[in-house]
Amino acid sequence: MRRLTTLFPSEFLEEHAEELGVVEREGKLQVPVLVWALVFGFAAGESRTLAGFRRSYNSTADETISPGGFYQRL
Repeated sequence: MRRLTTLFPSEFLEEHAEELGVVEREGKLQVPVLVWALVFGFAAGESRTLAGFRRSYNSTADETISPGGFYQRL
Protein backbone atom coordinates (compact mmCIF):
# COMPACT_ATOMS: atom_id res chain seq x y z
CA MET A 1 0.00 0.00 0.00
CA ARG A 2 2.76 2.43 0.93
CA ARG A 3 4.59 1.77 -2.35
CA LEU A 4 1.50 2.53 -4.43
CA THR A 5 0.61 5.70 -2.56
CA THR A 6 4.21 6.87 -2.90
CA LEU A 7 4.28 6.02 -6.59
CA PHE A 8 0.92 7.73 -7.21
CA PRO A 9 0.50 10.54 -4.66
CA SER A 10 -2.86 12.29 -4.30
CA GLU A 11 -1.63 15.40 -6.10
CA PHE A 12 -0.62 13.34 -9.13
CA LEU A 13 -3.98 11.58 -9.24
CA GLU A 14 -5.87 14.88 -9.02
CA GLU A 15 -3.79 16.50 -11.77
CA HIS A 16 -4.03 13.47 -14.04
CA ALA A 17 -7.81 13.22 -13.56
CA GLU A 18 -8.14 16.89 -14.46
CA GLU A 19 -5.99 16.43 -17.60
CA LEU A 20 -8.14 13.49 -18.69
CA GLY A 21 -11.35 15.43 -18.14
CA VAL A 22 -12.58 13.18 -15.34
CA VAL A 23 -13.29 16.17 -13.13
CA GLU A 24 -15.90 18.53 -14.52
CA ARG A 25 -16.17 20.68 -11.40
CA GLU A 26 -15.03 20.68 -7.79
CA GLY A 27 -17.49 18.87 -5.59
CA LYS A 28 -17.84 16.13 -3.02
CA LEU A 29 -16.12 13.40 -5.04
CA GLN A 30 -12.48 13.01 -4.11
CA VAL A 31 -10.56 11.41 -6.99
CA PRO A 32 -7.64 10.03 -4.92
CA VAL A 33 -10.07 8.42 -2.47
CA LEU A 34 -12.03 6.96 -5.39
CA VAL A 35 -8.85 5.45 -6.88
CA TRP A 36 -7.64 4.02 -3.59
CA ALA A 37 -11.08 2.63 -2.73
CA LEU A 38 -11.11 0.83 -6.06
CA VAL A 39 -7.54 -0.45 -5.81
CA PHE A 40 -7.43 -1.40 -2.13
CA GLY A 41 -11.10 -2.10 -1.49
CA PHE A 42 -11.43 -4.74 -4.16
CA ALA A 43 -7.93 -6.13 -3.75
CA ALA A 44 -8.47 -6.66 -0.03
CA GLY A 45 -11.36 -9.04 -0.58
CA GLU A 46 -14.19 -6.55 -0.22
CA SER A 47 -17.32 -7.74 -1.97
CA ARG A 48 -16.91 -6.84 -5.60
CA THR A 49 -20.10 -4.91 -6.09
CA LEU A 50 -20.78 -1.24 -6.68
CA ALA A 51 -22.35 -1.10 -3.22
CA GLY A 52 -19.12 -2.51 -1.74
CA PHE A 53 -17.11 0.02 -3.71
CA ARG A 54 -19.33 2.85 -2.39
CA ARG A 55 -18.94 1.60 1.20
CA SER A 56 -15.16 1.46 0.75
CA TYR A 57 -15.15 5.01 -0.64
CA ASN A 58 -17.39 6.37 2.14
CA SER A 59 -15.26 4.79 4.86
CA THR A 60 -12.22 6.71 3.57
CA ALA A 61 -13.61 10.01 2.25
CA ASP A 62 -14.05 13.23 4.23
CA GLU A 63 -17.66 13.49 3.04
CA THR A 64 -19.87 10.49 2.37
CA ILE A 65 -21.89 10.24 -0.81
CA SER A 66 -25.41 8.81 -0.94
CA PRO A 67 -25.99 5.74 -3.12
CA GLY A 68 -27.84 7.78 -5.77
CA GLY A 69 -25.16 10.46 -5.87
CA PHE A 70 -22.39 7.90 -6.04
CA TYR A 71 -23.92 5.98 -8.94
CA GLN A 72 -24.67 9.21 -10.79
CA ARG A 73 -21.03 10.25 -10.52
CA LEU A 74 -19.78 6.95 -11.88
